[in-house]
Amino acid sequence: MNVSQLSAFHAVMASATLTEAADRLGRTQPAISAAIRSLEDQLGMKLFERRGRKLVPVPEAQYLMTEANAILRQLSQVRQTMRGLGDGHLGTLTVAAMPGPVTMLFPRFIATHIGKRTGIKTSMLARSSNQIAELARAQSIDFGFADIPADADGGGLYRSDVISGNCFVALPATHTLAREQTVSLDALSGQPMGSLQANHVHTRDVRRAFDEAGHKFNPMVESQAFLPILPFIVAGQCCAILDPLTVVHVRETGAFSETLCIRLLDQQLRYSYAIISPAHRPTSVIATEVRDAWTQEVHRFLESAGADPELRIQKRDAMTSS
Repeated sequence: MNVSQLSAFHAVMASATLTEAADRLGRTQPAISAAIRSLEDQLGMKLFERRGRKLVPVPEAQYLMTEANAILRQLSQVRQTMRGLGDGHLGTLTVAAMPGPVTMLFPRFIATHIGKRTGIKTSMLARSSNQIAELARAQSIDFGFADIPADADGGGLYRSDVISGNCFVALPATHTLAREQTVSLDALSGQPMGSLQANHVHTRDVRRAFDEAGHKFNPMVESQAFLPILPFIVAGQCCAILDPLTVVHVRETGAFSETLCIRLLDQQLRYSYAIISPAHRPTSVIATEVRDAWTQEVHRFLESAGADPELRIQKRDAMTSS
């Protein structure tokens, strides 16, 4: 038996006449009659007795009606669930973000983007960039937001869409350099600096820039992210060359608005972020939608900060720029 036969049987059982049953299903009366005959042939028994213009169900038909009700109800639920999955209103989302963005920008975006779609179960992980790359390598997340990994594709196990932007300088509001519109590495030479950990790619880039210009890089405060360094800057203990998303965080939250000064660095020093996606984990409709929207949101953040963003989308077999 098939769904068409069960639907016809259910309609006949719930209707006074074949005509009414046909109207319920939007089918012709001959089509309903043919479906019932086919079902009876497959079962090897009569389900109805004809009395005048009416079909009267035999006792065995009542049992089949109970089973048909359960089957058709379950099929309806499956149909609704699949429709919800297909249009992004149902599903699960497992994402991860590095310290800094996971504090406010990333979860705020996820919550706002999902909105009132209460059928989406979200799992959000706060992890280091290396841990996020490992989660993607293990196909354990839908996507993660991290610093660009040293291995851009994890040996073919994940893909990295890269967004980069120019860095900024954060100073105490009382610092003499706060009067300038831009700040040079020369002006920062020997100044106590806040930085990410010594082995972080950004710290290595900053140190290299100082060395190549013949200036002294003097890190005095070190942290896994820039947000914990901001109170040290406000206290006058250091300056820092910040990534652009930290600047966005400061401006959108109003943090230290009276005591922190942010200026452009007068030479190009780029900070690169990566949206990391597993290469062999099937991507759901909602995961694809949120990942692509977050990519555009980061680009918008960097553009609004004046960081001159660049986006590189990595294909499965090639890297292209846009």
